[in-house]
Amino acid sequence: MAAEIVNPRNDSGTEGAPEEPFDPVFALHRGGKMAVQATVPVRNKDDLSLAYTPGVAKVCTAIAEQPELVNDYTWKSNVVAVVTDGTAVLGLGDIGPEASLPVMEGKAILFKNFGGVDAVPIALATTDTDEIVETVVRLAPSFGGVNLEDISAPRCFEIERKLQERLDIPVFHDDQHGTAIVTLAALRNAAKLTGRTLGDLRGVISGAGAAGVAIAKFLLEAGLGDVAVADRKGIVSRDREDLTDVKREIAELTNKAGLSGSLESALAGADVFIGVSGGTVPEAAVASMAPNAFVFAMANPNPEVHPDVAHKYAAVVATGRSDYPNQINNVLAFPGIFAGALQVRASRITEGMKIAAANAIADVVGDQLAADCVIPSPFDERVAPAVAAAVAATARAEGVARR
Repeated sequence: MAAEIVNPRNDSGTEGAPEEPFDPVFALHRGGKMAVQATVPVRNKDDLSLAYTPGVAKVCTAIAEQPELVNDYTWKSNVVAVVTDGTAVLGLGDIGPEASLPVMEGKAILFKNFGGVDAVPIALATTDTDEIVETVVRLAPSFGGVNLEDISAPRCFEIERKLQERLDIPVFHDDQHGTAIVTLAALRNAAKLTGRTLGDLRGVISGAGAAGVAIAKFLLEAGLGDVAVADRKGIVSRDREDLTDVKREIAELTNKAGLSGSLESALAGADVFIGVSGGTVPEAAVASMAPNAFVFAMANPNPEVHPDVAHKYAAVVATGRSDYPNQINNVLAFPGIFAGALQVRASRITEGMKIAAANAIADVVGDQLAADCVIPSPFDERVAPAVAAAVAATARAEGVARR
């Protein structure tokens, strides 16, 4: 059934037309959520001759002779392309490029508000992997970084990989890595709170899409003891014959315990549940987890395990929702990551830079660490500067910084 469209106000101009109900969401979005704003004045002919012709020709000529000057004399070094094809938008799925624009605008204003980074939404009218790659490569001279957003798996993995190979600017698929970074930050603090290390923990991830795959790889890279990943057919294991290339790789990297069968069976004795798939996990399966377990049920709007149920059995509970404590929110990561990478003009975002970002987010919690505070609020003004500083320092240490 088609969604009911409600105008925020009756502006048809028809005399006597009935007033339609006011909807604050539509009211906020009317005309879009962002605009381009000049940073220099154009008040008179002198200003015009400096900002545009003839003065601008001097800058163009200098950049033509020394291309790296584009970072000093244009906005390139502080602007990110937010690129999507509209195939995996939030919880809405494949809704197309036009319908994705409100989300991409939202992403852009989060970059600006939380990280001081300018961002431009780019919704592409193609779902072909090579066409997306070629389009972004051709647009790249205008941008200092590329944030891939809401592109469905498994294409998102190939698109990111190909762009990273062809471009010398950071390319970052936030649905993968942003989620993984914030999850690691929360998990580090949860382990600290209960007197354990990552190496002591066995996890189970519900969801083998972009986020689930990235989280599994990243947590293992950070030192998690073991993790199993489940899709709709159960645990992704080597004995399954229906796996995609991406899932075969995950089967090789994960599940040291050799588990097979259902998600519910894998949760028996597990220390960590991470949900990035939707669906519902039975209470009995949550009850079978190890003492002092962690439940990170991040599906929106309905977590895989309701917090009221999770709190019966888990020492730490996190969700993707803003109305519960411990929100796993990507806005804790991507603004600071790009701010730090752009600050040093990094050629890419390394695994080390991602781990540094996770550690910085975790460290912000500090003495406030508690069961209902293993991750800072998205509105904690300390987060983005701390992440940016950690990312920039790591980029320099790893040799990917160019200033």
